[in-house]
Amino acid sequence: MKYSREEVIDIIKAWLAISIAFAILLRGLTDSIFTTFILSIFTVGIGFLLHELGHKYLAQKYGCFAEFRSFDFMLVLAIALSFLGFIFAAPGAVFIHGNINKEKNGKISAIGPLINIILALLFLPLKFYSSGFLALIGSYGLQINAWLAVFNLIPILNLDGSKVFAWSKLAWILILIPAIVLLFV
Repeated sequence: MKYSREEVIDIIKAWLAISIAFAILLRGLTDSIFTTFILSIFTVGIGFLLHELGHKYLAQKYGCFAEFRSFDFMLVLAIALSFLGFIFAAPGAVFIHGNINKEKNGKISAIGPLINIILALLFLPLKFYSSGFLALIGSYGLQINAWLAVFNLIPILNLDGSKVFAWSKLAWILILIPAIVLLFV
């Protein structure tokens, strides 16, 4: 994959801001804000990062230009709202330019939530077969990645779900069902 310097800065900025926002929101889960920040980096941060890089990878595989851009105002808003006890996270998006049809656009959009489902499944054993901080990482990693998949599959506006739904309602349902199931594990 190809990255510009600006894109790398935007990815790091968004990863850190999302991790800070969730660390503030979750500060009661551990004894220290630093530990909660580490928890957020390895769960929310990795979920966000790999979700966006999945879009980028597949778009580039289809021969398109694809680059992540952070939405700086939304990053500040996410951190500010976390102090109020909730987060609206729209850290940025992968902008894609090139010749893609509805099917390719649907697949590019589907890969992000699919990656979150895979991550949720990878966190699942930590939740049930470990204890202490590892179990907390597993529990939170499972829940946040399942939630990211479900949220992104909402078929409205520019969310991934609208593009997947426009391409294939069957694919949309087949991705949504395991995401919802994982959300309630």
